[in-house]
Amino acid sequence: MIPLKDNIPNERFPLITVLLVAINVVAYLLSIRHGGSVIGGPDNGVAVKYGAIPYELTHGGSHCGLVSGPGMEAASAVACTGQLGVIGTPASQPATWETVFTSMFLHGGILHLAGNMVFLAIFGPNVEEAMGRVRFVVFYLLGGLIALAAQVLVDPNSSTPTLGASGAIAGVLGGYIVLYPRARILSLIFIVFFVTIIEVPAVFLLGFWFLQQLLFGAANATDPLGGGGGVAYFAHVGGFVFGLALIRAFAVHSRPTPPRYPVY
Repeated sequence: MIPLKDNIPNERFPLITVLLVAINVVAYLLSIRHGGSVIGGPDNGVAVKYGAIPYELTHGGSHCGLVSGPGMEAASAVACTGQLGVIGTPASQPATWETVFTSMFLHGGILHLAGNMVFLAIFGPNVEEAMGRVRFVVFYLLGGLIALAAQVLVDPNSSTPTLGASGAIAGVLGGYIVLYPRARILSLIFIVFFVTIIEVPAVFLLGFWFLQQLLFGAANATDPLGGGGGVAYFAHVGGFVFGLALIRAFAVHSRPTPPRYPVY
């Protein structure tokens, strides 16, 4: 089920949403400039250097880097200072607190980037309009931080880099479902070889999405990303719950839901 558009018009141009999409796209292109590919995303070195690694966040002063060994693909594993049997120090890298933010704007592959940007482009404008541009920036970044914190809380010793805007966007989705539960979302539906476009209530589409993340999170599953780790489903859950809980504190106003799209 792929959302295409909603039926709530905007009075103002969604400047921040457009800028966020543009920044994510530019960051992706920069991340593959010296390694990786357009389709597969950045290489492992970029993911480890600029991704948020739970172990680094929960072990102050520790840093992680790529290692290789007998029977291992070159520079394919991540080791962190302080771990049993690890000696030496990794190459120079950004401060750990910086990776909390850089990780929000990096993606593991073109499909990961495209999927996130579709959801942001569809659901971001109305949430931005409901709270104003400055509040939306704060809400978006705070949602990303809370999402990362949720994943770190679940697996504080993980050395897998976390990449992607999914957590911050999950906060936007949580806010949207509170503000516009009766909105209608034109969605592309795939059922085996059958493809069609139908209207889906926002509360159903986003509610189903959240339930899916919750179930995968309970199974300790993570999003597959090309090149070096991924965004855990618990980050999606944390971001969505943040949006549900705090949207009313940020939203100044919301527009009424218009009638359904005409059916011909």
